[in-house]
This record gives sequence, structure tokens and C-alpha cells, in this order.
Amino acid sequence: INTLIANNIYDAAYPLHDGEYEGENKEMNDRKLLYQEWARYGAFYKFQPIDLIRKYFGEKIGMYFAWLGLYTEFLIPSSVVGIIVFLYGCVTIESDIPSKEMCDQHNAFTMCPLCDKTCDYWNLSSACATARASHLFDNPATVFFSVFMALWATMFLEHWKRLQMRLSYFWDLTGLEEEEEHPRPEYETKLLQKKFKTEKSKIISQDKEEKEKLTWKDRTPGYLVNFASILFMISLTFSLVFGVIVYRITTAAALSMSPNESTRSNARVTVTATAVIINLVVILILDEIYGVVAKWLTEMEIPKTEKAFEERLILKAFLLKFVNSYAPIFYVAFFKGRFVGRPGHYVYVFAGYRMEECAPGGCLMELCIQLSIIMLGKQLIQNNIFEIGIPKLKKLFRKLKDERPEKKESDSNPSKQPQQWELDYVLEPFTGLTPEYMEMIIQFGFVTLFVASFPLAPVFALLNNVIEVRLDAKKFVTELRRPDTVRAKDIGIWFNILSGIGKFSVIINAFVISVTSDFIPRLVYQYAYSHNGTLHGFINHTLSYFNVSDFKAGTQPENSPFEQEVSFCRFKDYREPPWSENRYEFSKQYWAVLSARLAFVIIFQNLVMFLSVLVDWMIPDIPKDISEQIKKEKSVLVDFFLKEEHEKLKLIENFIMHDKGRSRSEPRGRKNRAASFCQFSRSKQGSFTSFSSRHTDV
Repeated sequence: INTLIANNIYDAAYPLHDGEYEGENKEMNDRKLLYQEWARYGAFYKFQPIDLIRKYFGEKIGMYFAWLGLYTEFLIPSSVVGIIVFLYGCVTIESDIPSKEMCDQHNAFTMCPLCDKTCDYWNLSSACATARASHLFDNPATVFFSVFMALWATMFLEHWKRLQMRLSYFWDLTGLEEEEEHPRPEYETKLLQKKFKTEKSKIISQDKEEKEKLTWKDRTPGYLVNFASILFMISLTFSLVFGVIVYRITTAAALSMSPNESTRSNARVTVTATAVIINLVVILILDEIYGVVAKWLTEMEIPKTEKAFEERLILKAFLLKFVNSYAPIFYVAFFKGRFVGRPGHYVYVFAGYRMEECAPGGCLMELCIQLSIIMLGKQLIQNNIFEIGIPKLKKLFRKLKDERPEKKESDSNPSKQPQQWELDYVLEPFTGLTPEYMEMIIQFGFVTLFVASFPLAPVFALLNNVIEVRLDAKKFVTELRRPDTVRAKDIGIWFNILSGIGKFSVIINAFVISVTSDFIPRLVYQYAYSHNGTLHGFINHTLSYFNVSDFKAGTQPENSPFEQEVSFCRFKDYREPPWSENRYEFSKQYWAVLSARLAFVIIFQNLVMFLSVLVDWMIPDIPKDISEQIKKEKSVLVDFFLKEEHEKLKLIENFIMHDKGRSRSEPRGRKNRAASFCQFSRSKQGSFTSFSSRHTDV
């Protein structure tokens, strides 16, 4: 310790690890046992030793790994169902009538140009590959899968409450009450500064000093800065999303002017892929920035206790990272292609660039691509590479920093073995469980919120979590200093966040199915407009006519070989034809489909919410065996107190009877002494009724 202080590298105190986790020493300890049975990638097939984790790291960390294990276990059935839904799309792709109609070159749907001047008319059959790929995720099975995942989220939370209760019982946490925490040093400092500023600070009584606390007026500057900063950060996220949208629009326009035919034909794929990668890089950078900003903003609020500090930090970090992670996905799902306009009356950005449209097969396929790349990129880069690489780099930096003092000491004592505190000092300090929970909560959002567009999301989450469990285990056992043991009987505010995401996912999936996919338009056509109750003619039904002579001057295709042949082009929308009185206005079919979409959202949301409440009611929060055991223990405890009180009453009655018998044969003076002693006994022990009242309290 003197060496550390002398070299100015003293750090905060921390618990020491239980010896080495590997080496020639054959003596078994808890750390070595954890490494062999839990913290190795080769042990991925083994169950987690939750009791040993709790014994070594404490209840709070034990609860985290128990929750992570249950979440990973629950991903198995959802992955199986997701694979079945995907395979259903693969099997039925050949029998999908709309895809066949779109791929049929004999239909000859001549589509309106995708851009002004440079783009030409094109045939809908050229988008055959996109239409077939969209069917893999846009089919009736995805509706069932959305309902299944909503119920899955409810069942997961209910089973976690049961497991949490079981662990609390076996870990002796059922009677754990929240103790009054000591104020944080920052809070005490601010309170002290407030007292010094007041004129009566020297004459405040001790009672009033104890009641002194920071009021909302003292925290108002911090709250205002918090509100303004969070609004700024959310606006920054939206601005960057808009910047990527501008990039997509301008790049698509530039590629469409290319003289190379292959470049023009692959413009949509190129723009989509590069834009998603840019979004991923922006999300990764902003995630790190928002983590630091959330901590700084929370410190400005001056929370009184560590628990209040942690909860406020979690809420701010989750809000910022949630908006950051899902803003690009929300844009593709609900806004892209909604504000395009129509031929002859398009909506322009920066006075020359048309708003981007969805692909001919719809935006669902692009939503699937966006979701998969962002989800896999975050899991691979942020959750795995960052977690492995950054601690190792910090450990190496710390080693290099302390190399000279250690070298001098080793030269003076060449045979001396390093002590455990010296080995642990090189390790990275433990900074809390918030980053671990945060990455899993964001992943839970990817699995539940947009699962209607990407049924394989649970599969990729499961594969990631199998590695994540061992990665976190290895980090805790080998890379981090041993944290202080903290008792906790639940996962705190994270459960409320999970519950909120589960309820929010029902609404999001309802809108994805009704607005983003073609499920509702197909349903309306099949039962309201089809002559034979099938989807034959669906593509023609969804395409409107436009007279090419109605193009604005300077926007029609230049040097088009089809200029003399094309009188009408088609575009995807429900609008009146040019020969109608209300030309290009929304048709009756548009309002019918819109009504059906809104009705589906209401029915889907209420049905799934009702089923979720039913599942919640059917699954008790406390397991039956634990409930019976608690009742049995209470019964034994009550019997014990009854027996004890009965023995006390019997002993007092025997003593009184014995005292009365002796008083008859003794002189009067002894009688007075016995009576006074009896009175003293009763006043000290209480009346007989007091014993029964005590038993009632127990």
C-alpha cells in the first residue's frame, strides 16, 4: 500500500477476488469453480450456477444473471415459431398470386418514372425479385406470430416474477425491507453550500438542521438544463435521421443519371445498403455520447440517494438510446412513401429532389433489412467487440502505466510473488449493471416491437445471448474487479421498462401489419372487390392510372424510346382515373382500405391486450410450493409464539398459586411483601389480556 501511495496510483478500495481463476495451483476456490463451470465459452451448454454466482458476487448480480438466463431460455420457443413462420413464407412463395402477377411479363404494367427527366418508364415485372422476397415476411403467418410474441412477452414477465419470488425465498430476501439510504456526498455538499448561503445558518437548531433538505427551487436550474438537453439530443437524433434521408434521395437521383445500366438498375439496393450502414455507425457513436450525457444530466439534478440516482440515470439513458436506436426504423415503417404525392404533383425536397418512395413490393422488405442490419450490427460490434476489446485495452493501458513501479519492486524482491490486491488492481473497476441491462433491453425491443416485419429476430437474439451469457461471465470473473455485494430482491426499474415495451409492442405491431404490410389491402380486395373470392387481379386493383400528358413541363422523361407508345402509366395508389370527373382524387377503395386498417388496429390491440391480461391472471406471481411453504412457516411461527405465551402464563399462575399458599402460613408482614411482589410482577410483565393482544399482533 505504501508503494501505491508513493507512486500516486492509489485507487478506491474494492473487495479482493478469491485467488486465481486458473494456474498451477490445484486448490479449488469459488473463483476457479466459476471459471470452469460458467465463465468459459466451452461451458455454453451448461446451466448457470446461480447460487454460486450469488454467493460470490451478491444478490444483485445474481438476479441479473438469473434474469438473463430466463430471457435466453424463453427465446428458444419464440425462435422455433419464428423459423416456422419464415419457412411457411418460403413454402408458399410459389403459390402467392400477387407475386405471380407482378412477375408475369405478359401483364405489361407500364409504371411511371421514378425520377424526373432522367428516369424512363419501366415494367413492373422488373421488380419481381423484390416482390418474392417480400412474401417471405409479408404473409398471413406474421399476424399469428405478432399475437404469439405479445403473449410471449407477457408469459416471460410472469415467469420472471415467479422465478424472482423463488430466488427471494431461497436467498432469504422475502423479509428484506428497504433501509433508509445515506445521502450521496454530492447531495451533502450542495446542502452544506445552501446552509452557508443563508443568513441564519449559525443559529439553526439541531432538529431543524436534520430536517433541512434541498427543495424544488434548488433543483430548478438542473431540471431546466435536463429538459433542454434532452430535447436537444432528441432533435439531434431526428436531424441525423433526416440527414440520412437527404443522402438517400440525392444519391438515388445521382445514380439514376449514371450512363452505366447496371448502376441504374441497382441504385435502390445500393442506396438502401449504404444508408443502413451510415445509420448503424451514427447509432453506435451516439449511444456512447448519450451514455456520458445521461450521467452528467443526472448529476446536475443532485439526487439524494444512490438508488434515486441510478433510477434517474436509467430513465434518461433508456429514453435517449431508445430514440437513437429506433428512429430510423420508425421512419421506414410509418413515414417512408407516405408523403410522396402523385405523378404530376410530387412532393419535393430542396426544390428539385422528390421524396423517396417504397419499393414496388412495399416498405416491409426494406424495414426488414434495416432492422436486421441495425440489430446484428449493434450485437456484433457494440455488445461483443466493444465488451471484449475495450476492457482489454484499458487493462493493457493500466499495466503499462504501472510497469515501472512494479519493475523496481520486482528488482528488489525477485522471489516475491505478487499479492492478490496487486493482481486485482490491474483489472477494470466495476461500474454497475446499467450497461448490461441496457443492451438486453434494447435487444428485447428489437425482438418484440417490429417482430411482424422480421420473424427471425428471436433467432439472432438467441444466438447472441448464448455468447453474451459466457461473455459477461468471463468479464466478471477475469476482467473486472470483484464488486461489492449488494442485496436486492428484484431487478428494480428494469421490470417496469420491460412491461412498458411489451405493451407498446402490441400497438407497434398492429400498425406495422395494418399500415406497412399489404395484409389489409389484400383482405379488403379478397372479400369486397374480388369476383371469385381470390387474389387474382389484386395488383391491377392497387395501381392507379395517370395520363402522361398531365406531367408538368420539364419533368417528363427525356429521349424516352416509349414516348410515342405510352399514353397512360401506372402508379401504386388508390386514386380516380384521369377520365373520371374527380380525376386523381382518392377513390372509394382508398377510404375502404383506410377504414379497415383503423378497425384492424383497434381489434388487434384490444384482443391481444385482453389475452395478455388473461395470461397474467392465469399465472400466479408466487409459485404454489413457495406459497405453501411460506404459509407453513407462518403457521409454525404462530404455534411457537402460542406455546411460548402459554408456558409464560402457566409459569406465572403457578408462581401466584404457590405465593398464595405460602402467604396463609406466614406472618402478615410476609403477606404484604408477597402481595407487593405479585403486583410488581404483574406491572412488569403485563396483564393476562396483554399476552393475548401480543399474540394477535404476532
